[in-house]
Amino acid sequence: MPQPVSENPDDDAQALEHGRRLFAQACDFVIGAASMDQVPETRLQEIAFAGRSNVGKSSLINALTNRTALARTSNTPGRTRQINFFDLGKRLMLADLPGYGYAKAPKAEIEQWTGLIEDYLRGRAGLRRVCLLIDARHGLKESDRRVMALLDQAAVVYQAVLTKCDKLKEGPLKDRIEGIGDELAAHTAAHPEVMATSARDGSGIPALRAALAGLEKKG
Repeated sequence: MPQPVSENPDDDAQALEHGRRLFAQACDFVIGAASMDQVPETRLQEIAFAGRSNVGKSSLINALTNRTALARTSNTPGRTRQINFFDLGKRLMLADLPGYGYAKAPKAEIEQWTGLIEDYLRGRAGLRRVCLLIDARHGLKESDRRVMALLDQAAVVYQAVLTKCDKLKEGPLKDRIEGIGDELAAHTAAHPEVMATSARDGSGIPALRAALAGLEKKG
């Protein structure tokens, strides 16, 4: 499942090492923002993690940063209801967005955190990329497509990151990656590469670290 970062093996090795070193830095919780006026100002490049409720955002952030409880994980969908910000070694800002598509929460709460996500995605100047997490077992849902349309409209680059890939065999996983890649090709803001990961067995995590480390502002 690990994906090459480039066509040059030497470049791959350098990128993987850069990613490993960057995500080995101290990663500190900054704030949980329940409204846009609580979103912190920063000069750091920012990477956001978005996805349906229970897609595994917190588990993926923990795996990327080699932590077990940096981001809270829960088996209860809709538990994260604010944007949680993390400072990665004063080099990148990570934003864990509330899960969307969870229908059992009170309607007012759903509207509040959906509005927060939309306002953040439209108005965050330093946002370099959104990792759009997709459960490999289920593929794209209509709620994912609505977020993709919003990101296209806002001209925010996003990259599909499949989670829980250990749950699929190689053939079905390959088909899932190709199908999502074909659909992304029609979206103006979508990054063409689909990343496949598993927080449980660690597959794809080094490649994703390398891809995100490449967004770090130099100088």
